Amino acid sequence: MATDAFFDALVEHGLIIPDGVAGVFGRGAVFEEVLARFDDYICRGASHDDAQECQFPPVIDRRILDRVDYLESFPHLCGSVHSFFGDARQAEALAERSRKRQSWGELLAETRVVLTPAACYPLYPTLAGTLPASGRLVKLVGWVYRHEPSDEPTRMQSFRVREFIRVGTPEQALTWRDMWRVRGEALLADLALPTTSDVASDPFFGRGGKFMAASQREQKAKFEFLIPVISREQPTAVGSVNLHMDHFGGAFAIRTEDGAVAHSACVGFGLERCVMALFRCHGFRPDEWPAGVRRRLWPG
Repeated sequence: MATDAFFDALVEHGLIIPDGVAGVFGRGAVFEEVLARFDDYICRGASHDDAQECQFPPVIDRRILDRVDYLESFPHLCGSVHSFFGDARQAEALAERSRKRQSWGELLAETRVVLTPAACYPLYPTLAGTLPASGRLVKLVGWVYRHEPSDEPTRMQSFRVREFIRVGTPEQALTWRDMWRVRGEALLADLALPTTSDVASDPFFGRGGKFMAASQREQKAKFEFLIPVISREQPTAVGSVNLHMDHFGGAFAIRTEDGAVAHSACVGFGLERCVMALFRCHGFRPDEWPAGVRRRLWPG
């Protein structure tokens, strides 16, 4: 199904609501019901891990991006929050520009926050210090922002990600990452989704980014779960498992019990993309989906 046809079908069935901005749209009631059911299904699949749950808002301290060198790697994806700090005269100038439908962004100034680019980012500062011998395992779900506007429905500027994050020794992080590579693919396949996994890289910026992407692939630090949503030739990444090594442990002074810099890994499922994969593979009416899929998403 072509990009335009899939988008139009999602709209026609009331699953998404166009907003007029590329990569931005509302979600209908049925879409949200399936998303909640899918998220619950993934969490049930990991329930025996006993991960600690926490939640963060969709904005973070902009200094976090500095500490993880985000702007060196992904300046093209960043979303900075700006607000008005002026006086009455400047406020009138701002309003006048708005009335005339003129550009007014330069009359705003940056705040202390940016839009969250990865759901796990706000977690790492809270882990500073020495971890217990067993390390830490945390789960969370959050809205993230990436400035990559597109008319292709699976490429959203703002979307939700269910994440599980493991922080501990190098062996703990690697073993857990490898376990989730198998588990994640199995959970998706059990929903009758034609899932594969493959080594991947993040969308690093510029010429230097090509070397970083090649290094990431060579180290096999990132694997993506792939499902043909828009194209069979170029399947959509609906989630990924990532090994960070000591990147975040070093940036936020997270130590293991023996004083070494902690390593971390995470697995994330793009909830909207997973829901779209379900609609693409099983049709736009959940009440007509295969019985086995419905039992897994609507148990009991």
